[in-house]
Amino acid sequence: METRITRDKLSFDQAFESVKAPGFGAAVLFVGTVRETEEGRKVSAINYEAYDQMALTELAKGAMAAEEKHGAHLAVFHRLGAVPVGEASIVVAAAAAHREEAFAACRAVVEHLKENVPIWKTAFIPAEEKAP
Repeated sequence: METRITRDKLSFDQAFESVKAPGFGAAVLFVGTVRETEEGRKVSAINYEAYDQMALTELAKGAMAAEEKHGAHLAVFHRLGAVPVGEASIVVAAAAAHREEAFAACRAVVEHLKENVPIWKTAFIPAEEKAP
């Protein structure tokens, strides 16, 4: 298992490389990207903030639980700071013996992150989109 919270761009290759193993025949990669709208308004980026150590601890807790439950290996990378539209804010790689377990582990850790990990986001709204 590898968990990472960083201000650097996220690497899909690093996530995949950290979970692959000869005994695993399935790998799933989830990439969450910043979309151009947030709550119906155009945005230029999303700023992510966290209590870094607390967030990393909780992220690892969720990844460990998903690994144990689904017999998978996980890598979970989350980006902090300003993330422009189209760039990845989260990358989750899951590998397991079979696809069902890989998909289930990936979903479980993403749901855990959304519900339990202290990471907050704020949208950057271009001036022309702000209300008068």
